Amino acid sequence: MQGGNQTSVSHFILVGLHYPPQLGIPLFLAFLVIYALTVSGNGLIILTVFVDSRFHRPMYWFLCHLSFLDMTISCAIVPKMLAGFLLDSRVISFGGCVIQLFSFHFLGCTECFLYTLMAYDRFLAICKPLHYATTMTHSVCNYLAFGTWLGGTLHSLFQTSFIFRLPFCGPNRVDYFFCDIPAVLRLACADTTINELVTFVDIGFLALTCFVLILTSYGCIVAAILQIRSVDGRRNAFSTCGAHLTVVIVYYVPCTFIYLRPGSQEPLDAVVAVFYTVITPLLNPIIYTLRNKEMKAALWRLVGRKDVQSHELHAS
Repeated sequence: MQGGNQTSVSHFILVGLHYPPQLGIPLFLAFLVIYALTVSGNGLIILTVFVDSRFHRPMYWFLCHLSFLDMTISCAIVPKMLAGFLLDSRVISFGGCVIQLFSFHFLGCTECFLYTLMAYDRFLAICKPLHYATTMTHSVCNYLAFGTWLGGTLHSLFQTSFIFRLPFCGPNRVDYFFCDIPAVLRLACADTTINELVTFVDIGFLALTCFVLILTSYGCIVAAILQIRSVDGRRNAFSTCGAHLTVVIVYYVPCTFIYLRPGSQEPLDAVVAVFYTVITPLLNPIIYTLRNKEMKAALWRLVGRKDVQSHELHAS
């Protein structure tokens, strides 16, 4: 069978993570807590930026997009994992698998572009401060953010259509905890050499290009920061950029491990995948809030305001 119309598989079975049966409930509770903290943490950052006018700046506008992406990636992967831990529900429809794979790569690629955009924003702010306000206008920020989403959409459409045009006529056990390219390709009833090569080149080219642009931006940033005479000025600049560099490293290292090693089937891949699909979306808001004094202060003000409003309501 060679055509997509000959696909006979109606559903897939997500094998999931390999763990002793007695750990099902503890793992469910652990991932549920992580999921709740991820959604609430990223949601709180978005709320803070929208509520506090002091954060109506390009850097925090892009941070809102990053928080939304992290929150959505977690929502695309973790609920199905939780169902597997608690109910042993591992079946996903063929269409559901397509949607999950598309969503994950759409959001992940958009995030990759967004990291590059955030590095460019910091480059302009630190290296071209006199031109920053006129360059990064509100409309320009909107266009740039829209470009990251459009780029992620086109990339994911290409990858998803290229994979699911293959025939799936027999095996349907996905040896993974979600529908991702390497695991799904192993189930195709056709030669997938071209698909693996295209995936490697496509993702590798995008990731490498974005990473080089980020490193170039930060090379210029470091050179500019070292010329700042004020110790406090250097510290503040390094603190802001350090948060972004940290999340970039946390994002790129696991993705490189998974996608730039074609044909890998090591169990360690699943552990690494858990890190960048479940843990990284939780780490990003923590890293940005702990390393950003403005954000920490704003979060305390927001929480304090809610406490005051709640007290006033009870008093009335």
